[in-house]
Amino acid sequence: FSISTYNKIWTNVQKDLDTQLQTEREQFLQAESDHVKAFRILAAFYINYLQIFHHLEEAHSHIIHQQKKAAIRQVLDGVIGRILELKKEMVGLEISEFHYIDNVIEDLKLLPQDTEIPIPKYFIKENLEGLQLREKTLDEILLSAGLETEKPVEAMAFEDAIKTIQVAERARQGRRRALYMKQIYLKEQRKRQTKVQEQAGPNPDDAATLIQKVWRGYIQRKKTEKMREEEMIFLGMVSACLFLRLFHEEEFIKNKLKETEGLDIRETLQDQIGQCFIECRHIIGKFPDYPAKEEGGSMSIFSQKTPEEPPEAVGGINEFCKFSPFISLFWITVVWQNRDEGRDFFQDHDPELIKAEKREEVEEEIRVQVDELMQQKVKNLKLAVDGEMSGKKKRGKKGEKVRAANLMLLAHRTIDSLYRELAEEGILIKVKPVNLSDYVGEYSYLGTTLCQVDVEPMPSLADIRQLVALYGILPLGSQTAHEKAPLVKALLLAGPSGVGKKMLVHAICTETGANLFNLSPSNIAAKYPGKSGLQMMLHMVLKVAKQMQPSVMWIGDTEKPFYKTVPKAEEQINPKRLEKMLPKLLKALRAEDRVLLVGTSSRPFDAKIKPFCKVYQKIILIPRPDYASRFVLWKHIITQHGGEITKLLNISCLAKLSDGFTQGRIVQAVQAVLSELRLLQMARKPLRTDEFLTPLASLEPVYIEEEETFKAWYTKTPLGRARIKAAAQREKAARGKKK
Repeated sequence: FSISTYNKIWTNVQKDLDTQLQTEREQFLQAESDHVKAFRILAAFYINYLQIFHHLEEAHSHIIHQQKKAAIRQVLDGVIGRILELKKEMVGLEISEFHYIDNVIEDLKLLPQDTEIPIPKYFIKENLEGLQLREKTLDEILLSAGLETEKPVEAMAFEDAIKTIQVAERARQGRRRALYMKQIYLKEQRKRQTKVQEQAGPNPDDAATLIQKVWRGYIQRKKTEKMREEEMIFLGMVSACLFLRLFHEEEFIKNKLKETEGLDIRETLQDQIGQCFIECRHIIGKFPDYPAKEEGGSMSIFSQKTPEEPPEAVGGINEFCKFSPFISLFWITVVWQNRDEGRDFFQDHDPELIKAEKREEVEEEIRVQVDELMQQKVKNLKLAVDGEMSGKKKRGKKGEKVRAANLMLLAHRTIDSLYRELAEEGILIKVKPVNLSDYVGEYSYLGTTLCQVDVEPMPSLADIRQLVALYGILPLGSQTAHEKAPLVKALLLAGPSGVGKKMLVHAICTETGANLFNLSPSNIAAKYPGKSGLQMMLHMVLKVAKQMQPSVMWIGDTEKPFYKTVPKAEEQINPKRLEKMLPKLLKALRAEDRVLLVGTSSRPFDAKIKPFCKVYQKIILIPRPDYASRFVLWKHIITQHGGEITKLLNISCLAKLSDGFTQGRIVQAVQAVLSELRLLQMARKPLRTDEFLTPLASLEPVYIEEEETFKAWYTKTPLGRARIKAAAQREKAARGKKK
């Protein structure tokens, strides 16, 4: 598609976003008491934002104009944040992580595939070089530590090596001979031309032709070079050069602004701050204290409504508007919408927009300098006029001093040295390249129908994929969304063995380019012994994770630190080491830290429920796959392992007979059948259904008793208890209406 196509997509999606925001304002002004109607409204908003998200991501990934991409990125982060906010509201209304909205999708005339959450490409693309370098460094550390073996290089057979050398040598001799014959031919041709010219004498036409030839060749080479440069820019093959040129242009404009407007900005700020302090003294009778740098300096002065009102009490943004990207709508309606870009093939930057952006940076830098100067002036005025000294600084709390002392223990260590140590100890591990789309599963089409007849439907694998994207991938990938959206510090993936919990952990890291720290009890056993050693290890992990964010801290078998009773076989590894440290670890994480704690558990019912749920804010219970997911899984796994699906292979029969088996068990059955020998026989002996039944029958399924145990455990979680309580209240209210 051309550039104009994606500009048009961007324009249309901005109009849709404006319409959606207007609709939300109108709906939120009208209070809705009906639970079902309120949820349908939220579900419709959620799906509309997902459609906007799809189109914005498409436009952002294809538009090459850097200033346009920055404008779209602001809107994209705002839409991601609004989706996360709506999800929180839907969970609060339904008291469930899973929502069955197939009726709303049908009303909007969409397909279930349209509600899939896209993973923005800029999560990886914007930091691709850094991620590749980090992966290479980790490979070198693991190889030197002996934790990873280098792949053996297959030796070439002696006969094949001789043939390869012969082919290369004969080709070389042929090229040399052809070049030698060409030189002889050209030498003889020049001799003949020289004899003809000596006999006929110099010809002016030949001289003119030669000059024309040289000049036309020069012009054509210049044109070709320019066309090649334009093509490379269009294909995005020289983006680094564009970024470098844009960076130098920005620095030049910033320095120019400092020279031309810096003095005026400085004088204006001094006059405004001085006038503000004089007015304050007239009102309250004394000069107020100058705001500290941590409070925003003079910026906090102009945000206050009254002289004595603290900045925190001023205004406040409506929760609905917190993520509404009104600022970014200005870019499309004022700057870009009516611009003629027919001849802007290079899609180069606009200096005027850079100047407006850099003017704010220059003003902020000058404001810091003015604050230092005015702070001293205010201090002198208070001493001369009010006769008082500025207040003494408050002493730090004892807890802060202790925390600072602990931080100083590793202050002399560089991040690279900590990174290397954690990798050598096996705490920092390599991420397996798995995408979220590889977690194959089908959508549940009967969710709403089952809910209408008071049957609790089982969530599908597509629902699990959506929750992992919402709670894991999107916040880790977007700094803005992580800071301002509902914060999720810890995520628990619980379910029977083989449902793909570890795969989802690696998918989160792959999609966001996150580091992966393995804090499983079996992995940290006998490492960093003692309480001080454990504190040191967690401090190192937290320091590296924050510095090299995004990061994921994974705890496999996460029920073990919260054991009710430690089994005798596991007493040596001391699985409860992390029990008291995990709440403190989560407390140290702030909104600006893109660090996520992910726990996986196949036996969550072995843990003490209260401290377990106190650590894990979000709990996702992964069920065994349903029939639709098993049907898709069998086809996908057989094809992935080199098999061919023919009429002799009844996928529907396999999906029916594998009821109760997890994805891991199905993969094991396929691997047992599709050996190297069986793949070689595929052409003359197609796959049959009965070949998969024997290895499948030898594997353990998820029995009904185990599934009921998981369901009973989930009802004891905070969300499960709240759901049971809400159901009892609705039932009681329904009985009251009947009476």
